[in-house]
Amino acid sequence: MGLLQRLFEGSLPALVMFDLDGTLVDSVPDLAAAVDLMLERRDRPPAGVERVRDWVGNGAAVLVRRALAGGLDHSMVDDDDAQAALDDFLQAYSGEHVLTRVYAGVPEILDWLAGQGIVMAVVTNKPQRFVAPLLQEMGLGNYFQWLVGGDTLPVQKPDPAALDFVMGKAGVSREQAVFVGDSRNDVLAARAAGVKVIAVTYGYNHGRPIEAEKPDLLVDSLAALI
Repeated sequence: MGLLQRLFEGSLPALVMFDLDGTLVDSVPDLAAAVDLMLERRDRPPAGVERVRDWVGNGAAVLVRRALAGGLDHSMVDDDDAQAALDDFLQAYSGEHVLTRVYAGVPEILDWLAGQGIVMAVVTNKPQRFVAPLLQEMGLGNYFQWLVGGDTLPVQKPDPAALDFVMGKAGVSREQAVFVGDSRNDVLAARAAGVKVIAVTYGYNHGRPIEAEKPDLLVDSLAALI
């Protein structure tokens, strides 16, 4: 019996919802390239991959504000400056994502879940306009019935609205669903929605260990769920 079946006491969920960045794909290199181009246009030094890795997870607008601030605390960033920088970042990120990679174990778990007849969705804080094209680029576009971005609804994770939205569309109860992510926001959203949560150890969580958030299950690879 695999770990997913053990989590559901011998059965399988009817719906598996996944975060995107840091869970299915490592997108930080392309995000960092776009951030650095935005900063270059403002005669600022590049942020680099490792700093951007600690800043992602709360959507593009917050990422840009953190880049302008040079850290997680962006409270002093001017809103007009942030909006102009966001426009530049989104333009820079709109090209092909040649540096983004699918994590090991992802194709295996998606194939297996599809073979079991389990419905899947992506719930991410990434802007909606980038979600479907990125999944197609990565060869993952045909697995998911619903895609919810950070601006699809009025609120984003850690608010549970996106998870509730998908469960409503799928006609699936909380007891039949699970959310898979890599960050505190993912765990908080799942808890607020009343669904089980699986966390991966390899993702982005602002440099903090995800086990501290006490997910229901912690895995080093999504293939371990099979």
